[in-house]
Amino acid sequence: MRFKFLLKPGWLALTLAVWVFAGACIYFLSPWQFGRNDERQAQNAAITKSLKSDPVPFGAQHDEWQKVELKGRYQPELEALARLRTVLGEAAFEVITPFRTNDGKTVLVDRGFVRPVNGIKPPNFTAPPQEEVTVIGLARPNESNATPAFEQDGRKQIYSINNKAVGPDIEPGYFQLIENQPGALDTLPLPRIESGPFFSYALQWIAFGVMAVGGWLYFTIREARPGGVLHESTRKRKSIAELLAEEGDDGAGESGAEADDTGQLHGTRHVT
Repeated sequence: MRFKFLLKPGWLALTLAVWVFAGACIYFLSPWQFGRNDERQAQNAAITKSLKSDPVPFGAQHDEWQKVELKGRYQPELEALARLRTVLGEAAFEVITPFRTNDGKTVLVDRGFVRPVNGIKPPNFTAPPQEEVTVIGLARPNESNATPAFEQDGRKQIYSINNKAVGPDIEPGYFQLIENQPGALDTLPLPRIESGPFFSYALQWIAFGVMAVGGWLYFTIREARPGGVLHESTRKRKSIAELLAEEGDDGAGESGAEADDTGQLHGTRHVT
């Protein structure tokens, strides 16, 4: 049976490894990259649409990156700093200030970023206006971590921008101020509108899976043919004694040939 070698432990382990790897590439890793590509395309479309559209009044629900107009007052007493941020390649704090709208709802407003002092401490920065203002921000969803705020260096700090982390009775999500708004600091840059490498990564994972299966098939067919490595390895190996015996026979044959040659030479000389 030509394919009996597939039942050997080594080949069973190799087969399992190859097919598990190929399955992971095609059914998990490539869809994951396709999904990230879809998310990037949706983000790019939302940002492009937001840049071209007028702001809408604050309401119950908004699409991400949509421009929203808020009317009300800042509540600086509840302000918090989102720590461990990187903006334009450098460390930063994002200043998160609750904002009470005229309809009685409280939302989070990201007023922008400030650079830390000595790399770790929050600096002094301009407080928001106390009077009623109208601001325009980009709607953003909550970040995942809802760890409660804590006091450090004289200021309330949070790890993630989340309404539950800042305080009670605050609406989910937050609004990232655009430039030249009342209370805005250094405004956060928008993400770059580019496709990213995710689509090509997805194709690479598919290629890796196909190559793994193709390599397995190639070596399987090669070993199943006569003369394959496994067939060579299954031939009976000679013992050391047999090898020495063969070597001795070869040496004896050569000595005999020399004796014959010598005798023939002596005979020739005698006749002469």
